[in-house]
Amino acid sequence: MRGELFMTQEERRKMWASRLAEYRSSDQSVSQWCQQHGVKEQQMWYWLKKERGAKAPTEWLPVDLGEEVGSVTLRIAHVNIEVGRGFDQELLLSVIRALSALC
Repeated sequence: MRGELFMTQEERRKMWASRLAEYRSSDQSVSQWCQQHGVKEQQMWYWLKKERGAKAPTEWLPVDLGEEVGSVTLRIAHVNIEVGRGFDQELLLSVIRALSALC
């Protein structure tokens, strides 16, 4: 494989998919694996998080709050979002995606 700076996005994705698979089959910690393979831990954590996000599409589940409840509070990392009846699902999804990218 050519140098990482000159790789296409697809080549880089395949390289990291291979690295992640190799890491998972190693029984090593991220730190140990990265040190042994000359990979920066920060990069490994980035790709692990990126892969986890790609495998977890957002799915809306029905929630029956009953008549008494007027709102629900969502906690994402250190952020609380209060959602009331009649909220805009697309707007909420956009906010959650933006917050998730920061975490």
